[in-house]
Amino acid sequence: MTENNDLTTSFGIPISDNQNSLTAGSNGPILLQDLYLIEKLAHFNRERIPERVVHAKGAAAHGYFEVTNDVTQWTKAKFLERVGKQTPVFVRFSTVAGEKGSADTVRDPRGFAVKFYTEEGNYDLVGNNTPVFFVRDPMKFPDFIHSQKRNPQTNCKDPNMVWDFLSLTPESTHQATILYSDRGTPKSYRHMNGYGSHTFKWINAQGEAVWIKYHFKTEQGIQNFTREEAIQIAGVDPDYTTRELFEAIAKNEQAAWKVYVQIMTLEDASSYRFNPFDITKVWSRKDYPLTPIGRLVLNRNPDNHFAEVEQVAFSPANVVPGIDFSPDKMLQGRLFAYADAHRYRLGGNYGLLPINCPHARKAINYQRDGLMRFDDNGSSSVNYEPNSFGGPKEAQQYKEPPYSISGDADRTALEHNNDDFTQAGDLYRLMKEEEKARLVDNLVDSLKPAKREFQLRQIPHFYNADLEYGIRVAQGLGIDIEEEVLQTKSVEPKQNINQENRKQNEQVDLTVPAKYW
Repeated sequence: MTENNDLTTSFGIPISDNQNSLTAGSNGPILLQDLYLIEKLAHFNRERIPERVVHAKGAAAHGYFEVTNDVTQWTKAKFLERVGKQTPVFVRFSTVAGEKGSADTVRDPRGFAVKFYTEEGNYDLVGNNTPVFFVRDPMKFPDFIHSQKRNPQTNCKDPNMVWDFLSLTPESTHQATILYSDRGTPKSYRHMNGYGSHTFKWINAQGEAVWIKYHFKTEQGIQNFTREEAIQIAGVDPDYTTRELFEAIAKNEQAAWKVYVQIMTLEDASSYRFNPFDITKVWSRKDYPLTPIGRLVLNRNPDNHFAEVEQVAFSPANVVPGIDFSPDKMLQGRLFAYADAHRYRLGGNYGLLPINCPHARKAINYQRDGLMRFDDNGSSSVNYEPNSFGGPKEAQQYKEPPYSISGDADRTALEHNNDDFTQAGDLYRLMKEEEKARLVDNLVDSLKPAKREFQLRQIPHFYNADLEYGIRVAQGLGIDIEEEVLQTKSVEPKQNINQENRKQNEQVDLTVPAKYW
């Protein structure tokens, strides 16, 4: 192969002039036979692939995950097989609702996605910086996202869309309380926790299974902006957290998280006081304490943002032997939606991209052809199965153990004990007074532009979570809760929190805030 530094076309043909178009005379017109100009303009027109519908703007880094505690009694996953074992990772952080050009510091959940390049294939853990979510059924997800995006007529963000949807969706009260707390505007990606959010299954070498939830606890400590600080920085440096992560890693500053799981037996899940697969709820730390498993460290920046950060594709469907799914409805919907989104954005062969392909083993299958198939396309190997030519065969030793299910095929709501408010109230009561004040102020600021009917519909959700919580938001909006809210009968007495009921249905240790997070 000839080694030189000549500028060429996409096909290696040398370019003699990259400054001037081929024209008929100095003043033109340009000739159609200037094929390099056409190639250059045509490629330029196609430089922007479709951005992600959600999590469009992100920052990422390379690093490793190291096992710190023996977990082989619960899972046979090889990347967790011994203390001290390290696995390369690529982690992408992101905002959710905004476009690629949006500001980093807006009030929004933050994506926290980890790709483990294990010897058994890639394992993707696609979570957020919050342990819960707004809705519990994927049927509601597109509508929720639409409500957070731009008004189809004005093309502007619309508080009426936001609060119309949330006020009609009581299950969102827990996540809304988190989002409008201090943690809705993290100071940097390094200064926030991450969560797998969903319940997953771990399976050990004996075929025994447990349910687990992942927690990533920042070693840098939790730091957040106030609403005013976040707004100011959005105007001064809209790429603030993207820049902060890149510069911190470039300067070898710490970017690390201790990793834990909560573990629940299958027997406990069948009788727990609420549905453990409900993503709008957290598991009690008193019932299921954090079990340390490892440490996540980021230590290398991407070489090219587009090739790595923009083209990386995470999917919760990518699990390795020893890890499996749960009946969480939102998780089940994501198993399809994520891979489908990648096929739309990047093409059917997105798994061949260097940032997405497995690093520790080779992908071997019968998939062939398709747009942008840029490897040898399987060369001369057989492309069907079963076959008589020594093609790859099923690895039956990795078969997952059976999981018993039953029930009628029907469109029904998740069984969740009809309590959308207790944990939101628990979280409110854990906050210090200054944190409560900022939460209420943030909610009032967001609700003020919304229609009065949406305000009146939303306040009962806060009131049902905690009487003081609802009253303070109502007062901030100038609403008389006795006359305007209670008379609507949207506050259910069974949900009003009192000390006796809270003791019987305690979700968290109310004396130690860290127990919740």
